[in-house]
Amino acid sequence: MEVTQMQKKNQGQAENPLGIKPVGRLLAEFAVPSIIAMLVSALYNIVDQFFIGHYVGMLGNAATNVAFPLTMSCTAISLMCGIGGAANFNLNMGRGKKEKAAKYAGNAITMTVTIGVLLCVITKLFLKPMMVTFGATDQTLAYSLTYTGITSLGFPFLIFTTGGSNLVRADGSPRFSMLCTLIGAIVNTVLDALFMIQFDMGIQGAAWATVIGQVVSAVLVALYLSRFRTVPLVRECFLPNAACWGNIAKLGMSPCINQLAMMAVQIVLNNVLTFYGGQSAYGGDIPLACAGIISKVGMMFFSIVIGISQGMQPIVSFNYGARQYRRVLEAVWKSIFCATVISIAAFLCFQIFPRQIIGLFGQESEEYFQFAERYFRIYMFFTFVNQFQPIVANMYTSIGKAAAGALMSLTRQILFLMPLLIILPKLFGLEGAMYAAPIADFVAFLIAMAMLLRESFLLKRAAAEMGGAA
Repeated sequence: MEVTQMQKKNQGQAENPLGIKPVGRLLAEFAVPSIIAMLVSALYNIVDQFFIGHYVGMLGNAATNVAFPLTMSCTAISLMCGIGGAANFNLNMGRGKKEKAAKYAGNAITMTVTIGVLLCVITKLFLKPMMVTFGATDQTLAYSLTYTGITSLGFPFLIFTTGGSNLVRADGSPRFSMLCTLIGAIVNTVLDALFMIQFDMGIQGAAWATVIGQVVSAVLVALYLSRFRTVPLVRECFLPNAACWGNIAKLGMSPCINQLAMMAVQIVLNNVLTFYGGQSAYGGDIPLACAGIISKVGMMFFSIVIGISQGMQPIVSFNYGARQYRRVLEAVWKSIFCATVISIAAFLCFQIFPRQIIGLFGQESEEYFQFAERYFRIYMFFTFVNQFQPIVANMYTSIGKAAAGALMSLTRQILFLMPLLIILPKLFGLEGAMYAAPIADFVAFLIAMAMLLRESFLLKRAAAEMGGAA
């Protein structure tokens, strides 16, 4: 019986393309749709920023920046459930444990729905204190309350879509995952134009367009999950299981912590810019509005890196579970190479064309553009090495080393950037807030590179011990 089970397991691994297809081709198949899906997801915020900048103005852009930490919290929750669920699913599929894999997929879906509804309720109950805490000024508070009060209704759908898309990719359908997000973004863009230009709904129109687009995407993901390909998702798979939730949270903690850390930093940054900006010639609202645009443009770049990282995840998880360590290494280093090319291109754009990028989101005073250009160039200076930290963190998550992944996720945001944002402005005012990010970026890169080289050595040794069979 034991021999038969081992034969079945090996046969299942051999039949799965994750274990036999060329790694470069697999990475393209999984990463490209994931990149597009992440870019489209980031476009929700960019499109809103564009229309609000042109049809509401600078205060509207500042208000969306105040609301942005809640969007980050949605992403954090969805990545915890989605990547944690997908990693457990693929690891168990690689080990030939299909029933266990199905249970993890079902519980990940249940987690996204439960936590999404809970976040929506909490936001509704504590909306005004949240907006004040997130850095709203007297001029931006009303806009922030209106925009966030509406978009919070879409939180359960956003979390379900982003989390569920990771499971769709893990099931071997990266293109459909991309399609779900793409269609929702198209709906959002069309409705933004209709509500804000045709119906003159202002910032309310942008908020409702976002929610409706998220609902459409969620419906498409739900339709796919009802016809899961690799294993059937029966009713029992969705029943909450404490052990499953714990393991999903464990492997999803790294990307979740990274997003929560970004949220915390955004809140601190908003308050720092408002306070120290108020003591400068720019005032508090100009730095707040500029930071909002630059953060969202930066998210476009990070969306590509995260897309590559998410495309890498099922390949790394399956092959690590199947003990094909050479394929794991190949997937990680090819992901690093692709992300590095993108990062260098983004760095050049940010340094050469900051005014043109900022100008896409509305025309303001010369003083506004002078601050925006300087802030952009300084704050995003080490973009060309920022790809290492998220990819290395997700590599650890993908191979089941949750603690190392969580540590890696904490480096840039919490261990370095947060203290620097508190200390440097006290010494150098508004300038200190600008220089905090590049310093944190560089130190986080050094740590990520050291951890990557160490794990590469361990994987090579494990492959050699298996006699090259991996």
